[in-house]
Amino acid sequence: MLEPEIEALERDDLLKLQNGKLAALGERLARSPEWVEHFRQAGLKPGDLADRQALEALPFLEKSQLRERYPLPMLGVETAAVQRFCATSGTTGLPVLFGFTDNDIDLLARQVARQLYSHGVRPGDRGYNGFGFGLWAGGLAYDIGMAELGVTNFPLGPGRSDLVVEWLKDMEWTLATVSPVFLSSLIRAAKEKGIDPKRHWKLQHAVIGGQSVSRAFRDELEAEMPEGFRSFNTYGTTEAGGPIVASTCPWSHERDEMHLMNEDSVLVEILDPETLTPVGPGEVGELVVTTLDKEASPVVRWRTRDLVRVAEHSGGCPCGRKGMGAIGRIIGRSDDMLKVRGVIVYPSQIEDVVAATPGTVKEAWQIYVDQPGSSPNSVTVAIEQENGYNGNPDDLAAAVGRSLTSRLGLKVPVECHPAGALPRYEAKAQRVLVRS
Repeated sequence: MLEPEIEALERDDLLKLQNGKLAALGERLARSPEWVEHFRQAGLKPGDLADRQALEALPFLEKSQLRERYPLPMLGVETAAVQRFCATSGTTGLPVLFGFTDNDIDLLARQVARQLYSHGVRPGDRGYNGFGFGLWAGGLAYDIGMAELGVTNFPLGPGRSDLVVEWLKDMEWTLATVSPVFLSSLIRAAKEKGIDPKRHWKLQHAVIGGQSVSRAFRDELEAEMPEGFRSFNTYGTTEAGGPIVASTCPWSHERDEMHLMNEDSVLVEILDPETLTPVGPGEVGELVVTTLDKEASPVVRWRTRDLVRVAEHSGGCPCGRKGMGAIGRIIGRSDDMLKVRGVIVYPSQIEDVVAATPGTVKEAWQIYVDQPGSSPNSVTVAIEQENGYNGNPDDLAAAVGRSLTSRLGLKVPVECHPAGALPRYEAKAQRVLVRS
């Protein structure tokens, strides 16, 4: 552990630390008229956060509320104190901007460095930063996180596959921070150039984020890499401060779980998306976050809409983390969930099946729906066959279809396309598309 005095805290001690930071957060928010008004909606004032129970009485924060306050919503400091801004993707409207003060940047660097260290990354490692830059928080976060830990950084960003696969060999990079679909594309591009990742690359760690990835897909990635390589899931959101909410250690990696690695600075609630009450171990709930230390753009009870299963046993990990919670990988989004003829379907279920079926291109698949919204009348799954697949494409589609029926309890038409026919994504994949 990079900071054992925090990371190894018992649960009660961690809660005491959170309580003190909640009170301090209330004091800061009391200086913001927008935040005072937000609390007033619940008959409270920011200072009431000195009592943790006040948090449960507060309204949730939604993206629509921030958009109503465009262009710089609910800042906790004067604009002049903001060092830089990051933003959400803006796929459903104007991007929402989130600021970072100097202290926020320092905090983000420490949060990311803690995660990298938990993966086994050490000072002197060489890292390829394959996350996007610009307004997105991913590239920034891993740039400053690598610097904080003392990792030599090659901030190439996504794209330029021909160069990346050569430099992975020539520069002997040991770390890659990258989306899982782009990493899969790099493996394929390397082989097309006669580069064998297992023999020619030195990668030992990949931090994969931007989207959830199934265990089967993860296992496929690891099987193509040098001995000892592991691909570590990480999770975060711009609203929470970056890709810093949850991540894996070597032991939780084997359990396909993530530690809530920065609970000393990000308070996490996991709530039933319908009743908005806490769920227990083994149950699925929506992640709701409160940033305890953020100065420029704090959030209180931000609904991420991301669904996870709470780990059966959070404490007692051999890595030494006793009090921090643990979750499974992201299952889907409460607002992306499809209800097809009365059956709940998550894109992650489709990915599990595609990734587990030999002959398919793991990073290339789509769900086509006949109408927008969460209740389409019909869905069709499109897959690709691998180059060199010698079987009948119809048989491959049928095999995926049978597995989907078994998994979902729903018959889903499956189309099989030649390799290269479906979209590729360098960052977050858009899996559900409307097709008339």
